[in-house]
Amino acid sequence: MGTERSTEFVERIQARTVRVGVVGLGYVGLPLAVEFASNGFDVTGFEISEEKAAEINAGSSYIQDVPTDEVRRLVDLGRLRATVDFERLTEIDAIIVCVPTPLNKTKEPDISYILSAAERIRAAMRPGQLIVLESTTYPGTTDEVLLPILAASGLELDVDFFLAFSPERVDPGNPTFQTRNITKVVGGVSEPSSLVAAALYGTVVETVHRVSSARVAEAAKLLENTFRAVNIGLVNEIAQMCYQLGIDTWGGHRRCEDEAVRVHGLLSGTLASAATASRSIRTTCRGRRVCTASRQSSSALRRK
Repeated sequence: MGTERSTEFVERIQARTVRVGVVGLGYVGLPLAVEFASNGFDVTGFEISEEKAAEINAGSSYIQDVPTDEVRRLVDLGRLRATVDFERLTEIDAIIVCVPTPLNKTKEPDISYILSAAERIRAAMRPGQLIVLESTTYPGTTDEVLLPILAASGLELDVDFFLAFSPERVDPGNPTFQTRNITKVVGGVSEPSSLVAAALYGTVVETVHRVSSARVAEAAKLLENTFRAVNIGLVNEIAQMCYQLGIDTWGGHRRCEDEAVRVHGLLSGTLASAATASRSIRTTCRGRRVCTASRQSSSALRRK
């Protein structure tokens, strides 16, 4: 039964008859909504902010990576709209959740936004829907938290709905790598769910990498964030040391990049990303020189 339903859903995706809904129109959700609308899908964005919804419906963008002209074009074509009425989720076939997951005062993940979105979805669920969580969270959230909430609707996984996790991997402000050309990792709570979710993203993203489960996809995002944080922290410390020694940090980076294949223990792309964080050592903080870009990157990391 699950295979038959997933095949039918994939066919609808390929025919662009699936209606897409994005919950949360921030720096992750709005670019994704625009990408789907640009590729021929009917897209509705769901927001708790009336101001943001009104701005989108007026054809204006408040996100740097999303041109206002493109939003206006898609709104005028009738492919993109925003609403604060979550009851309209019942009209949607593919629901993608892009809500924030900040750390609380005790540095534990706050998944209250995920729980709130899940309850709103459950209240509007009907047979024939795909739900994908993109919010960064701990491994097991999709299986152990989201699935029980959705199953409480009385609907059955892979018969009435599909469920998957696909971590957001947005790099805000990067004109080279955006939604369409950043590899999408997808893991379903079941094989049919994984198949359907991968098919959906495959219509708007150049490369989709399917993993064995939602739990693996969740762990992959945490590994990526940790890997980036460690490298940013390392290069920031090196940058401070180099400043004290009168060494040009950026010049050292260029030399390492030129000979990356001969530098043991370094990944070329990783070195570039980390060294970019210490591109300039201009800001004085408490008597110590710190790299401005690194602090900005750390702030961006916390937002993820």
